Amino acid sequence: MTEFENINFEEILDEGIGMLAEEINFSDFDTKESDESQNLFPILPVRNMVMFPKVIIPITAGREKSKTLLEEAQKENKFIGIISQKNPNEENPTEKDLYAVGTLAKIIKIIKLPEGNITAITRGFQRFKLKKMVSQEPYFIAEIIRLKDAQPKDKEEFSALMDNIKDLAEKIINIDPNIPNAAQFAIKNIDGQEDLLNFVSANGNFSSDKKQRLLDEKSLTGRAKALYELMHDDFRHLELKNQIHQKTSKDLDKQQREYFLNQQIKTIQEELGGGAESDADEFRLKAEKIKWNSDVENHFQKELQRLQRQHPNSPDYNVQRNYLDFFTDLPWEKYSKDHFDLKKAEKLLDKEHFGLEEIKKRILEHIAVLKLKNDMKSPILCLVGPPGVGKTSLGKSIADSLGRKYVRVSLGGLHDESEIRGHRKTYIGAMAGRIIQSIKKSGTSNPVIVLDEIDKIGQGAHGDPSSALLEVLDPEQNSNFYDNFLEMGYDLSKVMFIATANSLSTIQRPLLDRMEIISIAGYTLEEKIEIARRHLIKKQLQENGLDAKSLKLGNPELKHIIEAHTSESGVRTLEKRIAAIARWVALQLAMENDYDPKISVEKVDEILGVPRPKTLAEITDVPGVVTGLAWTSVGGDILFIESILSKGKGILTMTGNLGNVMKESATIALEFIKAHHEDLGISEEDIEKKNIHVHVPEGATPKDGPSAGIAMLTSMVSSYKNKKVKPHLAMTGEITLRGKVLPVGGIKEKLLAATRAGIKEVILCEANRKDVEEIKKDYLKNLKVNYVTNMSEVVDIALK
Repeated sequence: MTEFENINFEEILDEGIGMLAEEINFSDFDTKESDESQNLFPILPVRNMVMFPKVIIPITAGREKSKTLLEEAQKENKFIGIISQKNPNEENPTEKDLYAVGTLAKIIKIIKLPEGNITAITRGFQRFKLKKMVSQEPYFIAEIIRLKDAQPKDKEEFSALMDNIKDLAEKIINIDPNIPNAAQFAIKNIDGQEDLLNFVSANGNFSSDKKQRLLDEKSLTGRAKALYELMHDDFRHLELKNQIHQKTSKDLDKQQREYFLNQQIKTIQEELGGGAESDADEFRLKAEKIKWNSDVENHFQKELQRLQRQHPNSPDYNVQRNYLDFFTDLPWEKYSKDHFDLKKAEKLLDKEHFGLEEIKKRILEHIAVLKLKNDMKSPILCLVGPPGVGKTSLGKSIADSLGRKYVRVSLGGLHDESEIRGHRKTYIGAMAGRIIQSIKKSGTSNPVIVLDEIDKIGQGAHGDPSSALLEVLDPEQNSNFYDNFLEMGYDLSKVMFIATANSLSTIQRPLLDRMEIISIAGYTLEEKIEIARRHLIKKQLQENGLDAKSLKLGNPELKHIIEAHTSESGVRTLEKRIAAIARWVALQLAMENDYDPKISVEKVDEILGVPRPKTLAEITDVPGVVTGLAWTSVGGDILFIESILSKGKGILTMTGNLGNVMKESATIALEFIKAHHEDLGISEEDIEKKNIHVHVPEGATPKDGPSAGIAMLTSMVSSYKNKKVKPHLAMTGEITLRGKVLPVGGIKEKLLAATRAGIKEVILCEANRKDVEEIKKDYLKNLKVNYVTNMSEVVDIALK
């Protein structure tokens, strides 16, 4: 490491030396050339520089001896002798390693650097010659002989010589790009000829030994002549260098120039210890094994050349290297072979999923179309249904039946468009979008990608992710899907996308239009029992370290768990309940307690806690209470609508966190009752002199929609007539002011919820008959369905 270096004039100005002039009065140093009372002088050896009289130069010291010398000399205001080393590589020079002639200097200021070194601003005063070295510790101390420069005899000749030196120095500054413009300013503003001579000698582009020969010159005229010769040689060298550069630049064409520059970069990198070239070779080897088209090949070669042009230690180099690493890891035009064995696919779907016959039929049709077309431009499937019905696992089964790789992409809570399209690679921490990352993870360009929870995508400050999915899920566009990180199109047309959602209400209409909706309503009691027997019990036995003999659950017990301890469309809660029983068994085995492996209904209640009520008769056994059927994002459910009369002026009050549509339904129901009170058997006095309050329990839960219209009408009529509604009866339907009953959606989910709740009879609109007929008869074998067209029919059926 070089411990002393010559800093150019511009750097001196930048370091704030100009500001030091305000603190330092240079006239103090001009009054006398040296202190005659000082006999011994500290000697500071320096490398790669030569100190001249009348020149201010900063010297950076790293050796402990040198730092001690500078600090003590400044403290005692002593002159120091600055002498150049003959060999700059010598770390611990002795007297024989030093030149004989040096320059006495005074320390103007010392600046301490953060790394521990110090920089001393020094000013040269007078040449000297070493006479005798007195001491070498703690630093060199010597007796010296002061040398005086011989003044020129022919002053006119010397003046002309200095004019030539000044002109030549300006020419060198103009053609040498490495010399700062501040040097020209300094030369023009130096008045004294001797000062100019020493300044140019100290700052010229010569080697240290040539500068030392200039310092050894006894006369100013001799030094000026020697300096002029050196400057003339330097000027001719610079001129020749510029001529060669200009000529070479004209002669080299683009290909030669690139080759020349690449060779230069290669040489520099070898000097620095390798880096980019070894990485480039690695990427070339990877690229040889990849099949890609000419466009991708050209893009890769350009990016590889960009990597080679960058310095291995620069941040951009790592960005480019990571990009090429990801680029070559992608499975370009690599596809797995599809197995269109429909019988095998049917067996696999039946084995892994019980029930869902219509769904499995539609999936087999989808695979059959792919087999015949051999083309992925078919509708993207979207499986919609409540949680726990097997939407995500259906996607895995489809991948297994086709023999494709399976990747699941969770979209729940996503609110940044860059998560789909990727970030520009120039950003810190940039990465590709989730779609391209999934392709890389699968290792093939035709996996089955399940876009899970597509209805739960959010919209944030960084764009709308669902809008970015429009291109992904469009078979006409995704053959050239552009990812911001990849910076080029990628073919997604062979990828099979399957989306899952709990609700369609939050999905954008254009996105919904690109998908084929397959609804999964839920399971019946019998299907849940069969799923538990075939899959859930086996899974929990394995996860809890049990065997088949340790735990036995019969159909009556499973039925009791489903009816008394769960209320859902899927089987996720059922699996949790079976897991709780399995953990109880594991505890008994671990504690070596005696227990009966065949779990009874009583033991189920003991393990799982108090069961929920099985009958709704007690809840609805008062006038004004009606059971309604509702659709939620987790499937069908039942809700109760209550109404009560009180003395007043016929005012309607509604509570229960109701939405605007639901409030309008209650208003329509009351207005219909007022208009047809005689037909309904309600006195006008009751309507005018009694307030009616309608409430929907579970007030913390928001509720809205027109489906509760006939339930609200029935509840009000029940209160006015003081008649109870039939037990185990539920209803759903929209009402109009004309007295008509309109159809509503979610019939399958609602009827399954009714059977789960023990409902035996339901009231629906006549227009919903076709929805009921699409449901398997087994699902509704214990359920009576009444179809109505107007409100009077509803009242006749509902009230006892």
